Amino acid sequence: MSTQKTNVTEKRIATRDGFGHEIVELGKKNKNIYVVDIDIGKSCKTTEFANQFPNQHINVGIAEQNAAGLAAGLATTGKIPFISTYAVFGSLRMAEQIRQEVCYPFLNVKIACSHGGLTPANDGGSHQAIEDMGVLRSIPNMTVIMGADYASTRKLVAKAAEYYGPVYLRFTRDTIPVIYDEDEEFEIGKAKTLKEGKDIAIIANGDTVHLALKASELLENEGVSVTLLDMHTIKPLDRQAVVDCLSTGRIITVEDHNILNGLGSAVSEVVAEEGGAIVRRIGVQDQFGESAPYEKLLELNGITVENIVQTAQTMLKDIR
Repeated sequence: MSTQKTNVTEKRIATRDGFGHEIVELGKKNKNIYVVDIDIGKSCKTTEFANQFPNQHINVGIAEQNAAGLAAGLATTGKIPFISTYAVFGSLRMAEQIRQEVCYPFLNVKIACSHGGLTPANDGGSHQAIEDMGVLRSIPNMTVIMGADYASTRKLVAKAAEYYGPVYLRFTRDTIPVIYDEDEEFEIGKAKTLKEGKDIAIIANGDTVHLALKASELLENEGVSVTLLDMHTIKPLDRQAVVDCLSTGRIITVEDHNILNGLGSAVSEVVAEEGGAIVRRIGVQDQFGESAPYEKLLELNGITVENIVQTAQTMLKDIR
């Protein structure tokens, strides 16, 4: 494994902006790229695509299930449709259509969703998608991705456009720190190794990667050797990357998602089959959110730098 150049910067930008910018570039290069909007293009950052490519843009109104069927039809004609909506609706309200009309016939439809996890914040529990990646990773033929920042999101959106088959892409509404250089490359299904160590492994994805990176630096200041992975694709999971972490004997997963059926569950499945490590899952504690600032919601669920460090310290003390 080789480590990647990363740095948590002061610059913050929502990953939904990464999607909005990249989908315009894709539209310039490929006239088969379509956006199927569900009447929230301003929030999902597809307005510029609609302005530049009106013949490649369809707004179905507030009708998510219709959008899935329409996108499936476009895919049968060789188009590459990106359905754009909020994560809670793109995963749950469309679930049956995604299963029956997209995944079952294995069509080349991308579901690109803003407002993932707790990032809708003040919109409350009804709009906070804490189950989405878990629900969709359980459907055969689906690929599930969440970039850790603006730069990685742009690269992963571009990769998704090249990748044949159903893909779910999850973005943040809130701004998060930029950590990757713009020239960093990403591969669907291949984790990014940010640090290599022997004492403990931390596996994070999406908007929690910068928290895990800060926590790993604090642990290293205490003399702890840390492996840190950005598991941007939770399906297909980079199984070998998880297996490589087993030598530490201790793994912490960090996610802005229910600890049930998300990244923590996916990693735990590998560990249960292979053996050799203890897993601790940090994420949404199987509870609905509420209206509050994003950082407060993370804190209420223990998704913080401090809790990652404390969890690691406890594991290092208890598991020798």
